[in-house]
Amino acid sequence: MIRHRLIAIRLSLAVVLLALSGCSSWSYAPLVVPDGLERMQSKQAEDVEVSVAILTDEQAEQHFGIDLNSRDLQAIWVSVKNESPYRFWFLRTVLDLDIYPPDEVAILYKSQLPKNDFSVFRQRLRDESMRVQIQPRSVTQGFVFAPKALGGRYVDIRLGQDIYDVEIARRAAQEAGETDIKAKDLELRFDFAIPLPDGIFDYERLDTQHTYAGQTLPELTLDELRAELRTLPCCSTNADADALGDPLNIAIIGDSSQVLNSLSRSGWSFTHRLSIKSITNLIGATLASTPYPVAPVSDLFLFGRKQDLALQRGRPSIAERNHMRLWLAPFSYAGQQVWVGQISRDIGIKVTSKSSSLTTHIIDPEVDLAREYLLHTLLAGGFVEAMGFVKGSQAAAMSDPAVNLVGDSYFSDGLRLVIHLSDSPVPYSQVRSFLWERSAAPILEGQSADAEENFQTLDSPQ
Repeated sequence: MIRHRLIAIRLSLAVVLLALSGCSSWSYAPLVVPDGLERMQSKQAEDVEVSVAILTDEQAEQHFGIDLNSRDLQAIWVSVKNESPYRFWFLRTVLDLDIYPPDEVAILYKSQLPKNDFSVFRQRLRDESMRVQIQPRSVTQGFVFAPKALGGRYVDIRLGQDIYDVEIARRAAQEAGETDIKAKDLELRFDFAIPLPDGIFDYERLDTQHTYAGQTLPELTLDELRAELRTLPCCSTNADADALGDPLNIAIIGDSSQVLNSLSRSGWSFTHRLSIKSITNLIGATLASTPYPVAPVSDLFLFGRKQDLALQRGRPSIAERNHMRLWLAPFSYAGQQVWVGQISRDIGIKVTSKSSSLTTHIIDPEVDLAREYLLHTLLAGGFVEAMGFVKGSQAAAMSDPAVNLVGDSYFSDGLRLVIHLSDSPVPYSQVRSFLWERSAAPILEGQSADAEENFQTLDSPQ
């Protein structure tokens, strides 16, 4: 009897092991590159042309035979046509610091592949990867595997001339008494903002040409712009415009594509519209305290409509993020669109019947910090041509704070940050000021007298 039971147990184990090892065979159907790629973009500098595209989840599964989405990965196709006589290096970590090498991707999927297919699969990933060295007078193309971005991705391709070759040329030039090689010739930069729509991102419905259809919008001078921004409402409102929401504390000068490109390049993400799907995702992320980097924002109103666009910079938990809402203004400046907006930092979540999602974020009461955060991210990226502050937002002291629609209190100096975006990188030393108002220093405005012990003035030099 015992012997029969042992035989039965062994047979059962064999069946289980067979089931566990019964991976379906691995196969793939290569895409026709680049003809089979969607939303490919190309740019040229000097004698070098760079093209990029991001595979959809379906394309990646077809081309590699694996579901990259299951590991939150994306395949980015890069092509470099180098007609110059120079050798370049593709600086991959500029594109993304968390790039996955092909062998790491292979290991992630090893358990899902038949044992006999793994080495072939790994070699395919290696062979399809973008080379790091770009030879002169050549075309080099391949894929880079990076953490998945939702809604859109800023792709920064940097090519640096081979430093060994440059040093040889530099020394030869010096020996010949010629001028040293200029630093700007050593690096080429190609930047791309690639949309990744999924049907429920708010930017997919953005149509600025029809926002004020049939109206002739005034083109303002700088003085008129300042006056107009000062007279706008202090705050957003609810749909009925009978209660004040968050303060309108920012204005951005730049056309919609420039705004989206600059903000996405500075690390800001697009947001989902409020829908059954996005609300379900939001509630799930809230309960699990997990990230939802493209979570929707509640609707606030200005100019008789809800925000035209919302962006955010998510953090590890859904309860924590920086987010902004933007409305296209009914006027322009310097031939460009003007966007009026609201920005705040979320520091928690609470349940409320005042929101369609039944939850809402709690904002950091020192809202001027979020305003400053936006300025700093854009300054760091070199996207600011000019900036300044103008009155018009809701001023409130820490001792007598204002309150938004969901009962969150906040304090502020009441100024609006105005940023004029630049088409090309601007170093900090060349950023201009409108010379309108000086803002109170965030953090300082929230400190008590006890903080003075951390500050002291120095004696003036004799």
